[in-house]
Amino acid sequence: MLESEESLIKKAKSGDSDSFGELYDYYIPQIYRYVLLKVSNKTTAEDLVHEIFISAWKSIGRYEHKGFPFSSWLYQIARNQVIDHYRVKKTHSDIETVNEEFVKIDPDVSERMDAKLQWEKVKGAMQNLSQDQQDVLIMRFVEDMSHREIAEAIKKTEGAVRIIQHRAINELKNLLV
Repeated sequence: MLESEESLIKKAKSGDSDSFGELYDYYIPQIYRYVLLKVSNKTTAEDLVHEIFISAWKSIGRYEHKGFPFSSWLYQIARNQVIDHYRVKKTHSDIETVNEEFVKIDPDVSERMDAKLQWEKVKGAMQNLSQDQQDVLIMRFVEDMSHREIAEAIKKTEGAVRIIQHRAINELKNLLV
């Protein structure tokens, strides 16, 4: 965890770029992972993450702590940036070329192949889910965020997040059968 996230945020809000840099260093791996899962292209993910943190720096003065982690605010910016990316490109979210580093697999070759095939099926099925469903599943099971944190990031209630998660899992089960 960061030295004192609250202190770093306060300093960053006052214009201290070094403090924002510490927040950046701490949060960039998880924001990058989320964006890469959403856009499936390393170069695009890097570009979007760059834009996300520029946007965060520009708007940190308006950040207000409302009992949610700072990461929820960053995920909200990331989610909006990904939506804007697809709106501009007029394409659909696809989780096609995600690096295998996100799939925990046994070094045994046959097991790795099975895991890769299963992951390919899941990625294909996830393309049939709504944007909200994809976001909730990624944030919950890849990023290990709580329902509360996800709710703040996607601007829904905790109950709505639970329902979206439940429906997404059921839909995935049906698609994978």
